[in-house]
Amino acid sequence: MRSAAPPLPRAAVKTMAATPLKPILKQSSSVFSTKRTSDEAGLDDDTMTDPQSPRKRQRVEFDLNNIEIHEIHEIGARSVEEIKQEIKKALDRHDQGDDEDYDILKHTLSGKQLLRDDDVESDEDEDVDPSLPVKRRQELNIYLLSLASFSPRLGRACDGLVKSVLQCQWLGRDEPFAKIYIQFLAALASAQGARLTQILSSVVERFVDSRPSDWAVPNYPSVSREAVQQRLHVALRYILQLFPAAKPVLEHLINTKYPYHDDPKRMHLAFVANLLELRKYCPDLRSEIMDLIISRLIKVDVEMQMDFDNMDDRLATMVAMALQSSRENGNQDEEDSDDSDAESVDSDESENDEYTRVKTVKENIEKMDFILDTLFAVYTPSFADPQSDEALEAFEDMLSQFSTLILPTIKSRHTQFLIFHFGQQSERLIDAFCGTCINIAFESQRPLVLQQAASSYLASFVARGAHVPGHIVVKIFEVLGFHLDQMRATFETSCRGPDVRRYGPFYALMQALLYIFCFRWQDLITSAPGDVDKDDPSSYLDQELEWEAEIQGLMKRNIYSKLNPLKVCAPAIVEQFALLAYRFNFMYVYPRIESNKRLRLSQFSSGAYSSGGALRDVAFDMNDDSWQQLGSFFPFDPYQLPVSKKWIEQDYLQWQPIPGLNPEEQDDDSSDEEELGDEDDVVDEDTATDDEAGVDEKI
Repeated sequence: MRSAAPPLPRAAVKTMAATPLKPILKQSSSVFSTKRTSDEAGLDDDTMTDPQSPRKRQRVEFDLNNIEIHEIHEIGARSVEEIKQEIKKALDRHDQGDDEDYDILKHTLSGKQLLRDDDVESDEDEDVDPSLPVKRRQELNIYLLSLASFSPRLGRACDGLVKSVLQCQWLGRDEPFAKIYIQFLAALASAQGARLTQILSSVVERFVDSRPSDWAVPNYPSVSREAVQQRLHVALRYILQLFPAAKPVLEHLINTKYPYHDDPKRMHLAFVANLLELRKYCPDLRSEIMDLIISRLIKVDVEMQMDFDNMDDRLATMVAMALQSSRENGNQDEEDSDDSDAESVDSDESENDEYTRVKTVKENIEKMDFILDTLFAVYTPSFADPQSDEALEAFEDMLSQFSTLILPTIKSRHTQFLIFHFGQQSERLIDAFCGTCINIAFESQRPLVLQQAASSYLASFVARGAHVPGHIVVKIFEVLGFHLDQMRATFETSCRGPDVRRYGPFYALMQALLYIFCFRWQDLITSAPGDVDKDDPSSYLDQELEWEAEIQGLMKRNIYSKLNPLKVCAPAIVEQFALLAYRFNFMYVYPRIESNKRLRLSQFSSGAYSSGGALRDVAFDMNDDSWQQLGSFFPFDPYQLPVSKKWIEQDYLQWQPIPGLNPEEQDDDSSDEEELGDEDDVVDEDTATDDEAGVDEKI
């Protein structure tokens, strides 16, 4: 139990004759004027902990209850009453149209100048008091304290003055000023409820600050990044506790203030770190914050993949070298690397944009890598007990993000690995993810593109998940097979031949089964001869194997149907399936593949494309069937981000070539493999359809 709450802190300025100031927060008729103590606002010593992060940080003390101002006579400043009279005079004259004193007040409270003109002149005569900067800092504190008592007058007519104060660089000043500034913000919001958005915006805008130069103030001691972050969140937490109605406003602001996708990496990392800190003390926004981070991360993910797709091998190699160099240099702070990168890019922009493209892709990769690394660390404590309700609740949030953000996005390459990793923590979570994909894949009201994407996600998860047990593989295979048979029975009555536009869901489901078979064939076997070694896949070759009931019949019925899926499914997957099925005596489909080579898909195309008129206009080759075949993209293809990949290395089934599977394979590439053997840590474009399979465009 927390001890009795102390009264709301008073900003006490000691003088020889002056009376103490009244409380900085006054009662107001505003809807935001609910008065609370600082203890109720969560500002006691117990709650002023350092911002948590995946990396342990040094505790930074910040006690808002203890605001100490030196005695006035010690700093040689004017009394509080004199400063109050000066502010009152300036505001009165401003109301009458005379802005001279008002402009001086704006300049003073902006904090941009510590010395007055007469101080500078005396400095030239070397008679300036060396303690004068400290005295001026104290005077600025008193100005801000005094201005708080005029909060009811700081309405629309004083926009300029309020803007100057809100733009003041307060994070890099001393601790007393930071405390006074936070209480001024609360007083202003209490007296002027209409300014709440403006006040919160001034705080959220600082979420991107990541370098000392972003908050440093001349003549003030340096302030650490940890202290700056804590000051931000002390202010935000104080305001949210005093004015709960501010939460919808804050939600809008974090959306609008989020860095653009092409902003520097340091800004993205700083903003995400601050959002995750906000998430700890604002439970009402926990889901919204994670949705925001994931949605913006997906945009970076897609842009990165598109940039890679448009790069030739030389530029891709340059990106890999830049990433490796960055890691070898210890991923130094962006305040150094940004400037040096910018200089090197600017020097070459007159010739071409290659360095700009390389730098952009490198930064996007690093944004993805470090943000995902942070998110893995943030979610991990919730899955300490994968069977707990906490784990299930966290995973349900992930499933919501998956269904609404990730699944509809084409080309997402890495973001989905959050659910891949945490979805394998227990069979309960595996079942939850598989069930979600199955529901989406077979809900008729869903768009076809989502149904096909759900099939791909399910197949890729089951095929690549190292912790997905064999009995679940069999169960998923049976469920998909059941739906595949139903689709075939429905479509075959009107089918003239293979047509991806009319029967897309059928082909997506068939390709999912082919993909699962290629990776998890061992789980589909019920018994094998005694000389078969389960740890040696090559020992299964050319053996008489017994398979799960109905699997062979299921595959034969659908492969040899009028729908002819082997003509439409991705050739790389079809080829690998044919080879495995043949060598494991599962089924022999090469005659079907050979006959398909003489078949043109365009003759069965439905709708406006059947005549090829529209395609000729865009230079499509009607003899090229590739545009009418399914793509070979599966969403859990190899994960290559160098820092965060450590989270999924134990969860992921790499493709393991089977020695002797293809007698025609040549083994004369060993020298090339040795050259590439040291590049495991380099981000590349390897996917399940590239050279990972050991043959051209295999699984």
